[in-house]
Amino acid sequence: MPSRESHERLTALLDPATTVLLTVECQQGVVGPDSALPELAAAARSSGALANIARLVAAAHGSGVQVMHAIAESRPDGRGGNRNARLFRAAARLPVQQHTGSTAVRVAPPIEVAGEDLVVRRLHGLSPLAGTDVDPLLRNLGCRTLVVTGVSANIAIPNAVFDAVNLGYTAVVPADAIAGVPAEYTPAMVRNTLALVATVTTTDAVLGGWKRPRRQGAATPA
Repeated sequence: MPSRESHERLTALLDPATTVLLTVECQQGVVGPDSALPELAAAARSSGALANIARLVAAAHGSGVQVMHAIAESRPDGRGGNRNARLFRAAARLPVQQHTGSTAVRVAPPIEVAGEDLVVRRLHGLSPLAGTDVDPLLRNLGCRTLVVTGVSANIAIPNAVFDAVNLGYTAVVPADAIAGVPAEYTPAMVRNTLALVATVTTTDAVLGGWKRPRRQGAATPA
């Protein structure tokens, strides 16, 4: 059981005024029923990670924590996308494509997108942060702590955490709100890699830190 000191430290890190919740590639074409990566989608659902992300998003909305959804997509003609790794070439051959404007790049249920959420789309690379609008948006929001959730624990999640730390943010990772394949890889990666650079916690612990009134002056969706 976490000590009172560690609970208080986490609560301080999760101050709604300076915290942003990031969902990574939680889109229908990745974690939905018609995923291009059915093994990853199954892992996200069977592990409870997707349900936990939905809980975190709902709690963030109620606590005045800014939510940001990072979406990976491509143009139908592939223009501007990477071709410099086997992963990109394999993705281009998948039966489900993450094309801009398609159902595949919509945020997947049960996650709900609120009017005040920010959706950041990228056409290139492996990271939700590198070369995207995420970093300047975080700085404009006054973010100090980035809560990272989503998929995959193999590539995008560690990229997001490393980039966040390199850019000066404190990364918080609810380990039960990320997923990768094979399933047993995720806890090993968290224990041996992410725990060295991020505050690793649980969904319930984050929810406990957000059980406070909505901050004064928080924007109300139109």
